[in-house]
Amino acid sequence: MAVAEIFLAAFITVLFEKLSSADLIKLARSEGLISQLNKWNNTLLQIQAVLADAAQKHITDRAVQLWVNKLQDLAYDIDDVLDDLATEAMRRKLNQESNAGTMTSKVLKIIPICCTNFSPTNIMYGQQMSSKLDEITSKLNDIVDQKNHLGLNMNVNVNVERSHITEKWSEQTSLVDESKIMGREGDKEALLGKLLGNESCDQNVSIVSIIGMGGIGKTTLAKILYNEEKVKDHFALRTWVCVSQEFDVFNISKTIFQAVNGKNEEFADLNLLHEALKEKLLNKRFLLVIDDVWNEDQSKWELLQCALVGAPGSKIMVTTRNTKVASLMDTDVAYHLEVLSTEDALSLFAQHALGEKSFENHPTLKLHGEGIVKKCGRLPLALKTLGRVLKTNRSGDEWENLLNSEIWDIQDGRGIFPALRLSYYHLPPHLKQLFAYCSLFPKDYVFDKNRLVLM
Repeated sequence: MAVAEIFLAAFITVLFEKLSSADLIKLARSEGLISQLNKWNNTLLQIQAVLADAAQKHITDRAVQLWVNKLQDLAYDIDDVLDDLATEAMRRKLNQESNAGTMTSKVLKIIPICCTNFSPTNIMYGQQMSSKLDEITSKLNDIVDQKNHLGLNMNVNVNVERSHITEKWSEQTSLVDESKIMGREGDKEALLGKLLGNESCDQNVSIVSIIGMGGIGKTTLAKILYNEEKVKDHFALRTWVCVSQEFDVFNISKTIFQAVNGKNEEFADLNLLHEALKEKLLNKRFLLVIDDVWNEDQSKWELLQCALVGAPGSKIMVTTRNTKVASLMDTDVAYHLEVLSTEDALSLFAQHALGEKSFENHPTLKLHGEGIVKKCGRLPLALKTLGRVLKTNRSGDEWENLLNSEIWDIQDGRGIFPALRLSYYHLPPHLKQLFAYCSLFPKDYVFDKNRLVLM
């Protein structure tokens, strides 16, 4: 993700803190610089107020991208000057304290402190800094003028925009609107055969894993199968549980039990829960979907599996990004899901960007749409996310800006990075900074809480 977008909002907050330093203000007053710094403070407040809007328009508007980059460069310049002022303030303070501790400095104590600053060195310093401040003030005024020309709005409510663009990945339900699904008919038929056939009397439960990269549509395909009428008729019991990062055996078992039991019950320990669950599943053909599995601890899976004993033909369908996960779960059928065909990807993008099934009525946008589909790597999640961004704007210029946007700068051809970056753009400013810091740690890294707080 762009460095400017990650750090700019928080960086400006740091500038405000430096501008409010008592020692810095004291120095600025003695050098006649305080009015300039007050102007900086007021101007930065105006800029800060439009950052949320800039973060959204940054995605598709090249001019806003350039404005953000220019603002970042200027923020670094301002930071350098404030550090210079803070250092000079500290130097003078230490000199005064040192002088106050000597016998020869006793006379100075009756002289006002402001008068001791009128040395040739100090006067020259004030003149040099005044020149630097004038230069930065001029650049800040240009930034504000450009802000006005770009039509950036103050204090945009990012949460309203974010609510219909980002999706909650950490939890899913089994419900799905099949009318909005594109290009999975072949996958559906292939997996239906695996779920409904090949019943073996010597195998109570077999496992079918849907494997693929994030955003490719594993969960969506599992939902389609779960709600298929043939599947409903075939299995006596069906239940859906979303796991995500934490593979908590007790909670997963309790969710399954509650689904098959029809009501909630409390259990003192896992053993009692598993005995009750096994009794409910015994001699019944069931379908259990375990969505978004990351667990690579085989002992946890074996602990859960011991309670999942049903009639022959029972199935456990798993969705995971990791082939290793499917392997340690002793998968009987490993189905690797591929990206959409170009035609289906274009149709899906049109559906979310235009509310139509194709670009037939929008030939001027089709070429841009094809370019976006290609850069997304035909990945469904990226196509849906970008489509929603463009849904309210059918301007060819906006589509071209998105196609040339820097959101494509860091990606490996799989299309997931644009979707992640868009999700990042629509976080509130304080969570953007938290996200940036947490992203420094690799997956599964055990970090110290206090270290993160200090960062």
